[in-house]
Amino acid sequence: MTTPKSSASSLKLSLESQYKLSFDQHPLVGARIPLMEPTEIQEFSDHLKEANEGGGESLKTISLAISILAVLVALVTVLGHRTHTEAVLMQSRAGDQWNEYQAKKIRMDNLSVTVDLLDTQPTTNPATTAAKREEYKAHIAKWKQDLAEEQVKAREFEAEVTRSERQAARYDLGEALLQIAVVLSSITLFTRNRGYFFLGLALGTVGLVVAASALLVH
Repeated sequence: MTTPKSSASSLKLSLESQYKLSFDQHPLVGARIPLMEPTEIQEFSDHLKEANEGGGESLKTISLAISILAVLVALVTVLGHRTHTEAVLMQSRAGDQWNEYQAKKIRMDNLSVTVDLLDTQPTTNPATTAAKREEYKAHIAKWKQDLAEEQVKAREFEAEVTRSERQAARYDLGEALLQIAVVLSSITLFTRNRGYFFLGLALGTVGLVVAASALLVH
């Protein structure tokens, strides 16, 4: 019969080769903590459950907690990716808005020069020249109003970019803390030292709070 100790040892070697984890090089317990994808974390948790089927109710509870942390990692990862995408889209819209602003401003400046030239050039038909001048001035007045609106819209898009980037930064930090929490908690299944589990839970709680705080960014 395979003992829990030998099962854990064989799982350790399997995980080291499959996930390139080294459980002998962490600064706390001698193991590196890599950043894993959510799917890898779920597979990692499944292997841990299989390795500890005979380890008692306490280890099953720890495995369940690791699975919950893995789900939270996946959730925060998705939110982070969506926020990064939103920031890129808002940046693109802001650039388009500034381009439109610049194009209208150039047209307005050119028309202003034309109006100035009409005032300095002699004319054989003053009435027609005066009518054209008023028409140009009306266009310039309208473009000034449009420019103000275009500038406000561009500033709003830039503000959205800043907000999205701040949110994404919090999601990224929360994701990193949750991933570290998964690995630290899993070390308990190999070392039987609950200190790592509680440390992982603490980091996971902090990571969840940091990620949730992104929703409060305005």
